[in-house]
Amino acid sequence: MNELDVLSVFCGPDGRHGNALGVVRDSRHYPDQASRQALAAELGFSETVFVDDPERGHIDIYTPGLRLPFAGHPLVGAAWLLDIEVLELAVGEVFARQDGEFTWITVRPEWAPPRTLQRYASVAEVDALPAPPPGEGWLYAWAWQDEAAGRVRARGFPRRDDGIAEDEATGAAALLLTAELGRALNITQGRGSQLLTAPAPDGTIELGGRVRFTH
Repeated sequence: MNELDVLSVFCGPDGRHGNALGVVRDSRHYPDQASRQALAAELGFSETVFVDDPERGHIDIYTPGLRLPFAGHPLVGAAWLLDIEVLELAVGEVFARQDGEFTWITVRPEWAPPRTLQRYASVAEVDALPAPPPGEGWLYAWAWQDEAAGRVRARGFPRRDDGIAEDEATGAAALLLTAELGRALNITQGRGSQLLTAPAPDGTIELGGRVRFTH
């Protein structure tokens, strides 16, 4: 295996949890989509990133079953690892910044793939959902933990038969929920991951979280 960094993205305040991300810093050994898809499937992380140009921020993102033009937690993780201010994707430029323990990216919610955002009446109902719930299509289940403070409890279920029963921290879904509600959010997802969002007047949204090395 060539150099592989494994990160946890959107860790909780105690540094635990977060969504695992594989980052292949030297992607020359995986020159095409087929070889990259095969490695992503073998690793089994919810996403694996291949770095094509670390200075310009060219990256390529894969789930175990498909290539993604955009995804939130891989971008936050790559921005932290590469320590750069711009990531270049086919959808557009993603600006990044570090702010203390948080890494932030500025993106457009319309870049995020569709998700079903389903609100539940209580945190307990979200916590009680099986993984995954019955049905088809990507489900983002959420409930207000403290509406006045913008605190949300959420869980994400890809339901795409690729071995990922539940997504621990889903930046794309957090963007879509922020756009729908029109306000900054502090989201606790999965076992205890934390995602922060802040909408801007120009329609962009900042998405932030903590990143650490898993090994």
